[in-house]
Amino acid sequence: MAEISAKQVKELRAKTGAGMKDCKVALTESEGDEKKATEWLRQKGLASAGKKAGRAASEGIIHSYIHFGARIGVLVEVNCETDFVARREEIKELADNVAKQIAASANVKYVSVADIPQAYIDQEKEIEAKKDDLAKKPDNIREKIVQGRIDKQLKELCLLDQPYIKDPSITIDELVKQTASKLSENVKVSRFARFVVGESDEE
Repeated sequence: MAEISAKQVKELRAKTGAGMKDCKVALTESEGDEKKATEWLRQKGLASAGKKAGRAASEGIIHSYIHFGARIGVLVEVNCETDFVARREEIKELADNVAKQIAASANVKYVSVADIPQAYIDQEKEIEAKKDDLAKKPDNIREKIVQGRIDKQLKELCLLDQPYIKDPSITIDELVKQTASKLSENVKVSRFARFVVGESDEE
């Protein structure tokens, strides 16, 4: 039987969030194979999967996609917790699907509403509030209408709120969460860039 070192145990603990004792048992049962030990911990429910959303996602991949005709290109960064999961096909597939979504979404500028600058939101609220169709509305009603319009507008700018082009019954946010659940890790889209031939940042 392979001898398990303290270093192996610490590395497995860092990647799975499981206890030191459980990590040692998992490695012993798996004869030192980290991949098998990780799967063993997950099967036993010891890999802290329930707390994945709050854990740091500092590993991952940057994926590129060039749309047919080579006039639209996308770079997207998808993060997860471990380099082991970063190499999984599920992460690559998610990144590719998200990149294709971005290529098809000309109006999307941000990952989530939290990324939109407050100055932009305030400016749009001011513009909406001055529209003629709201002039005769009571202040409280006008405020609700403006907020509703702004919420809708902000969602249209955000990737995670978009209906998934391959399955409009779910959003991109739900697609990401499905992958996270499958892999028992925190998975997120952190940033992207969309390039279109002939367009510049100033336009």
